[in-house]
Amino acid sequence: MTFVETKAQNVPVTFDFVAQTQSSQQVQIYARINGFLDSQNYADGALVKACDVLFKLDQKPQIAELQEAQAALQRDIAAREVAKSNLARVRPLAKLNALSQKDLDDAQGRFEETSATVDGAQATVYRAQMNLSYTIIPSPIDGFAAAANQMVGTYISPANANLTSVSLVTPMWVNFSLSENQLLDLRNQKINGTLNWPPTDDILVDLILPDGKTFAHQAKVTFTAPYYNPQTGTFQIRGTFDNRDALLKPSQYVTARVNGFSRPNAILVPQRAVHQAETGHFVWVIDDNNMAEFRPVETGDWHGDDWFITKGLKPGEKVIVDGLVFAPKTDASGKLLAEAAAQ
Repeated sequence: MTFVETKAQNVPVTFDFVAQTQSSQQVQIYARINGFLDSQNYADGALVKACDVLFKLDQKPQIAELQEAQAALQRDIAAREVAKSNLARVRPLAKLNALSQKDLDDAQGRFEETSATVDGAQATVYRAQMNLSYTIIPSPIDGFAAAANQMVGTYISPANANLTSVSLVTPMWVNFSLSENQLLDLRNQKINGTLNWPPTDDILVDLILPDGKTFAHQAKVTFTAPYYNPQTGTFQIRGTFDNRDALLKPSQYVTARVNGFSRPNAILVPQRAVHQAETGHFVWVIDDNNMAEFRPVETGDWHGDDWFITKGLKPGEKVIVDGLVFAPKTDASGKLLAEAAAQ
């Protein structure tokens, strides 16, 4: 026969929640100018780096626009140089009264007009250069690129300018929810002293991946919603995880294991020592006379291969785990007894 002696101990406990990953930053990729989509330069769903080219638009119209703007700029610069030379000739002659003040004013005005025209032409060139650069559409961040929304050869306009999205790889958010009843139950356990809560900053979260393995990086709770979701009646909680290896993907379902809580003065017994009858759970306890005593108990949560006993046992009692051999007996009050013996 084997037994365990109960003892009160402070037992760390965890709570598991169904969770879903979410990129901490998702960028919508839009075309900034109109034009035909010339190429897609990434595979749908691929991991891309910042500045990697995702799409190219047909550049020929923008190249022509830039060349036209540069030619106009050169023409205007030449006109300004002529006006500048003319002003240089008129100014000394006007001082000698060889030319009228009107001639000087006309020359000055022409120079200022051509200078302003050059400024406008330079702005047109700059705008044409920007439009040409907009034909190359890069990723602004490291992340997973979604499927393209438009096919190569499509004419892109404001109506269909959304080309794809890129979701940041790291950090990765993991969201899970606590129902109103769950939160009230945890708070009540805290109030009645059966559960110790850690400081908010010390609530740590592990991730259990779909294959049962634990994710390499641990995280702290970084966000708790200030209100319940009125549609679901749940309270959202978030952990922020380092995902530099890109193992986690957005919208992936995982298990969030919340750490940092503990049960003070808790009594644990192996699960196989706890039996169930119509009236509830019970264990066999060895009394002072080496007799097996039937003992009703109230159970709490499972903890590994053990069960928390919330009522019915005290520290120092011997609970039979297995190997019990007994002949049913009752005492004077009808209490069920059995003589404990080694198998």
